[in-house]
Amino acid sequence: MIEYIAGLVTELNPAYVVLEAGSIGYCIHISLTTYDALSNCESCRLWIHEAIREDAHLLYGFAGKEERELFRLLISVSGIGPNTARVMLSSMDPVTLGNAIADGDVKALKSVKGIGLKTAERVIVDLKDKIVRRMPAGEIVTFADNTAREEALSALVMLGFAKNSATKVVDNLVKENRNLSAEELVRQSLKLL
Repeated sequence: MIEYIAGLVTELNPAYVVLEAGSIGYCIHISLTTYDALSNCESCRLWIHEAIREDAHLLYGFAGKEERELFRLLISVSGIGPNTARVMLSSMDPVTLGNAIADGDVKALKSVKGIGLKTAERVIVDLKDKIVRRMPAGEIVTFADNTAREEALSALVMLGFAKNSATKVVDNLVKENRNLSAEELVRQSLKLL
């Protein structure tokens, strides 16, 4: 897996950038948010998502890890492919898009070209629990890769606690410390429930 590519910007347009790194030119598909971030750069580092298909090996690049993480969450939703996710990230910056999903704002998601009512609702249903709105810093916090969170929630539900209240407690603990193990999350949650 390629984590990032750092190099010279040899070509830049709203759909893709060509980065030269190690005498190789990489064609990397980007969103308008990333395009804006690169507009005056001679060199840069892009966080990469690889999409390997039978007929193509595509690279998607992002100016920040948060945008890449949101992209990966979007493509995990049935019916949302890499190009649709890129259009969504081009229509709204990652913070605005993340907050629209967290708030269940169907109207904002429907305003994106190619996103209808059913797709907007599916995005909200699938991702709302994975994205939590954080107001003070104006940033989004995602829990997509946090298996400890999922294991702790499962254990608490099996112990007889309501899923909604357990989710709130566990998410607050994860916000404070993302490195807690499932066991630690359960122990601390039991004290708070």
